[in-house]
Amino acid sequence: MTDIIKKEVLLNHDIDKIWNAISKADQISSWFIKADFIADVGYNYTFTSEPNEKGCTTITGEVKASHPYVLIYTWLVGGTTTETTVKWELEATQNGTKLSLIHSGISNYTGETAVAMFDSFSGGWDNCINGLTEYLKDVG
Repeated sequence: MTDIIKKEVLLNHDIDKIWNAISKADQISSWFIKADFIADVGYNYTFTSEPNEKGCTTITGEVKASHPYVLIYTWLVGGTTTETTVKWELEATQNGTKLSLIHSGISNYTGETAVAMFDSFSGGWDNCINGLTEYLKDVG
């Protein structure tokens, strides 16, 4: 099993607009999940999903790096003790911005749980990037 999920997308938006969308709580809450988030190293954040038939999911972690266009934080799904790492990296291009998302450490889960979490995270990040793309279209 691979340990890393990597997603890349080219977006026709200014790098600062995308940076704000991934690093500011009010914007994250608009396109992804309710966020108590400050992109400051050492900040302990909480993401909380809307309730559904399974209840709500809480994700917590700590911001490890935050400087223009690179954001790294730990990722701990509520009800588990396994910590992984999420890294967002933005690069200006001629026509907009290249966004790279890397979620690593998934092999920290054991056995079949690692496979299930890998599949869940991979699909979740696809949905996340689609949500971000739609959000960026809507905010102009």
